[in-house]
Amino acid sequence: MTDTDPHRDSGTGDTKQPVDDRKQPLDFNVEKMEQVTLQGPPELMKRDWMSPYAWQDRDGRIGIMVRAVPRHGAERTDTGAIWGGWSDDGRTFTMLDTPSIVAGPDQQDIGGVEDPTVLQMEDGSYVVYYTGVAADMAHGQMFYAEGPSIDRLTKTGVALASSKSMGNTKEATVNRTADGHWRLFYEYAQDDASRVGLAISEDVCGPWDERPTPFMPRERSWDNWHLSTGPLLTDQQHRPVMFYNGATRDARWRIGWVAFSRDYLHVVDRCIQPLLTPPPAADRTGTDIAFAASVVLQDGAIWLYYSLEDKRLARARIRRS
Repeated sequence: MTDTDPHRDSGTGDTKQPVDDRKQPLDFNVEKMEQVTLQGPPELMKRDWMSPYAWQDRDGRIGIMVRAVPRHGAERTDTGAIWGGWSDDGRTFTMLDTPSIVAGPDQQDIGGVEDPTVLQMEDGSYVVYYTGVAADMAHGQMFYAEGPSIDRLTKTGVALASSKSMGNTKEATVNRTADGHWRLFYEYAQDDASRVGLAISEDVCGPWDERPTPFMPRERSWDNWHLSTGPLLTDQQHRPVMFYNGATRDARWRIGWVAFSRDYLHVVDRCIQPLLTPPPAADRTGTDIAFAASVVLQDGAIWLYYSLEDKRLARARIRRS
């Protein structure tokens, strides 16, 4: 790889010095793409699927939670329900008979529930972050639910509220810091654009202490207007990577990557071109979106789970170089 490689921002290796991978160039490439299929009850199968949050459970199975959305042209009763399921191969999932989280009855999320993020705790229980949408089906904020299993979750409350300066808090990415605290990346709306925020807490459910914005849009680039959180790859703790979502003002979303310092306070590398772009839509006026939701390390492979056109699911095997 040379300095002209289009997939990275900066940094070169020095072959005359001992190898220190903290200083080596970083790049990611897509090796393989696969469709992700759900098998479940008729209510789920008649909806479109988005936001596939996959994880490897303690029992070795691959779990998934998705946002199931009324299809275009169908009666819009809600903006989504959250469904869970399991797989042995990470490609075909057998889903539960009923959704794990549904809209309401509280007015704060009666319009729909979206964007699940699943954490399995040390005692085996689960905490699920999600977006709750108000009755207008336009304004939302971040909530969480807890339970002993993904089919026995109880809504617990607001995790991160929206405000006048930070609207529609959503799309949580959560991980634990080296000192035992918790780190929350999230999307919020400001000045007609999506941005990525960062907060720290002593508890997985907050309250959250805001930190400086971790990274911003870039002029004259594919991610020059909107940014949204994506999953973290943390197997190299000295250089964690986020597979983030970026878009132009007309909301043509692509998936890229950004690498941080160990403490997440500094960006140390960032792609120039998108890692993953959606295939051309049959209708040029159709939804032009690829949106990353989760990453699973399985048998040494990096699998990135994402949605296409806000209606179907896929995963890509990613090679790091």
